[in-house]
Amino acid sequence: MSVPDTFTALTLTAIGNPPLPFRGTDGKYHVAYDLHLMNATQVPASLDTIEVVDAADPAKIVASFSGTALIDPTCAFGDCNRLRDLPAGYIDSATVPPQESRVVFIDFAFDSLDRAPAALLHRIVGTGALSPAFGAPGPIDYLTTPVAFSSQAVPVIAPPVRGENWIALNGCCEPGFPHRSSLMSVNGKLNNSQRFAIDWKRTDDKGQFYSGDKTSNESYVDYGTDILAVADGTVVSILDGMPANAPGVLPAHDPELAAKLTVENVDGNHVVLDLGDGVYAMYAHMISGSLTVKVGDTVVEGQVLGHLGNTGNANASHLHFQLMDGPSLVEADSLPYELKSFDYDGQVSPQSIADADDYLSGTFLAGKLPKPDARTTQLPLNLAIIDFR
Repeated sequence: MSVPDTFTALTLTAIGNPPLPFRGTDGKYHVAYDLHLMNATQVPASLDTIEVVDAADPAKIVASFSGTALIDPTCAFGDCNRLRDLPAGYIDSATVPPQESRVVFIDFAFDSLDRAPAALLHRIVGTGALSPAFGAPGPIDYLTTPVAFSSQAVPVIAPPVRGENWIALNGCCEPGFPHRSSLMSVNGKLNNSQRFAIDWKRTDDKGQFYSGDKTSNESYVDYGTDILAVADGTVVSILDGMPANAPGVLPAHDPELAAKLTVENVDGNHVVLDLGDGVYAMYAHMISGSLTVKVGDTVVEGQVLGHLGNTGNANASHLHFQLMDGPSLVEADSLPYELKSFDYDGQVSPQSIADADDYLSGTFLAGKLPKPDARTTQLPLNLAIIDFR
């Protein structure tokens, strides 16, 4: 479709690469991407509604976000607060002052890719300047910013850990939890290398993340777990030697510890693998001295790379795992993926995670299924309970 020339008080630019649909544990095909919104005028503007439409037929609405889906100061997680300031802070108004920017987090799902359009447009409805002469704000309503889906094949990989009762913390796709909204300004651009990252954390059979002394890393069920290569590849980057954190303290929230964080060490001891075809795997927060590989080594699927720990910007042991399209932890764009096989075993309540203390005290398997369900080629969505047998 040809979109007529229009004065656009609010400009809209896609952040990162074209979105790549993937299949989640709900059986649907998910799409997630970010948009940079800017008021390019000298008068106030507002975003009241943003619609994602079929570029070939804009009357067909794919997804629509307005009201609390854009802004809701009372909402901690879920389908809310998709409109943020930069880099991704919560706001209490849809007003975009002159010369200021916002980010909009977009995600939606299809029952089948047969129903997905070839390309998308975005309809902006709100208020703003009506002409290059600016003047008083008035109602705006226009189509802009075409986005085509990526033609890249979704990477299919093996699990990065083994065992039962793994929780996909901070997974895709709604923006209430990290990493979906971990936007950063790096290397002269806005980027989100963690859009599809998961913090894998394991409970015992009682649903507890630790037993005994919560201030000791060794009390946590997952601490020291083998971390595995998800495919054959080559080691392109490592960091080792960072000491373990004390559980319960997020370094970014402690002024003394935060001062020691850099873009190089924020993910703690880590390994980056080149899996080929422009796909890289990153494993973070490993135990110091546990890494079994060095730069230049070739690895095979299932090989132990090191052990799960609590280093870098982490308040408890976990494996931060992500795929990306380059070797840099901050420069690369995040890639979705699907796991070859696993057992889906239910969902953890988001409220239980939101209510937990910094040690993640409590029990979290109330949503476990009576019997796990075998799955293939899916990405575990946020707070899925997964068994890697």
